[in-house]
Amino acid sequence: MFTDLNGRQAELRSLVAGFLSERMNAKLEKLAEDDPKRAMLLAQFQPAVWLEDAARRVGQIQAVTHSLKPIHPDAKGSSLYRPPPTLPPLAELGSHALGTEFDVDVVGNAAALDVYKFLKLEHQGQSLLSLAVGADADMGAALSADPVKADAWMAAFAGISEAQDRLSSHSLAKQLYWPVGTDVHDDAGYHLLAPLYPTSLVHRVYRTVQEDRFSDDAKAARDARKAGTWHERPVREYPQLAIQQMGGTKPQNISQLNSERRGNNLLLASLPPVWRSADVKPVLGTDSLFKAFRRRPEVRRLTGLLSRFLQGAPARNMETRRQRDDWLGALLDELMLFSAEQQTLPPGWTTDARCDLPPTHRAWLDPDGVEEPPPELIDDLARDFANWLNHELRDPLPMGDDEYLHWRKQARELFKAMEREGAL
Repeated sequence: MFTDLNGRQAELRSLVAGFLSERMNAKLEKLAEDDPKRAMLLAQFQPAVWLEDAARRVGQIQAVTHSLKPIHPDAKGSSLYRPPPTLPPLAELGSHALGTEFDVDVVGNAAALDVYKFLKLEHQGQSLLSLAVGADADMGAALSADPVKADAWMAAFAGISEAQDRLSSHSLAKQLYWPVGTDVHDDAGYHLLAPLYPTSLVHRVYRTVQEDRFSDDAKAARDARKAGTWHERPVREYPQLAIQQMGGTKPQNISQLNSERRGNNLLLASLPPVWRSADVKPVLGTDSLFKAFRRRPEVRRLTGLLSRFLQGAPARNMETRRQRDDWLGALLDELMLFSAEQQTLPPGWTTDARCDLPPTHRAWLDPDGVEEPPPELIDDLARDFANWLNHELRDPLPMGDDEYLHWRKQARELFKAMEREGAL
């Protein structure tokens, strides 16, 4: 019996009682009023009875961040609980990148998953599991008036993140030899690794992709893109996304998080890009390379995005400058791509009688076909780019000297950097 509980202990007791009452009522609703099983359920969900049983059954499940079952459903080896903040930081993406915000998975007997749902209950921002791990005195008092029994239950609950036996692999698990020495012919120069499924990381990726594909904000952003209007949220696409089903009709047999995903595990496309190249046509019959450049679909899209963004009179802050310069950088990248395509043409194509480009543009697009490039090639081209962009945005925006100087400065810095790297 619970007696003389302080305020926090009473709140914890109420939390436990509410959880048990909800689960019991859900089962009672399925039974007729005269069903003899009702009395059995009422007895089973008495707090002392259920908690005693839960402390026994918690040994059938394990909280993990890296699991073995997704590797092979019949593998019997160890899964691990390794909180991301305890993992060594790496340059590559991995579970360590999750930080302190991560989803814990549960493996083991699916019939005992209700125990983990109980331990996930939160009071004042702390889960019952974290209170059990910390041997919280108030939680112990809320669980049982007998301190010995309360401590035993909390110890059992706290052990959910520990591997049940010594760490082991299994014949159905994947294994690979990882070179650690310099001689590939030295058998001793390898470590045998047994990869585990990064279930916490996988679940974060799944939730992120679902948010990007199906959330209301994501839908609004796609609608804005179709309408050619600006939206604060970027549109993220995941082409050639595949779904791997785990667990069949019983995804809970793999893990708790797998069950929450209904067995769906996403596979991002991992393949080299397919290069689609159209025939490159020389810039003929025009007096500026930018008249050809502006006809590129990506250039039209980027200038449209930049124009609509500036028309919205965004706040004069760092975020506005970052977004503006992101689109400016993308335009300059597109200019470099356009230039690189022109430079694949046979050297000397600008000597064609139909080529009306000025010397600066000829030297830029056909560097091997001109005898001597203009001395101020980079400055002149940066100036022409800034003039062109101001002209593109001037209707209806009031583009002036300040904007011109910014476009020219950014372009000149890029061209100079490429010149230093030998790309020009």
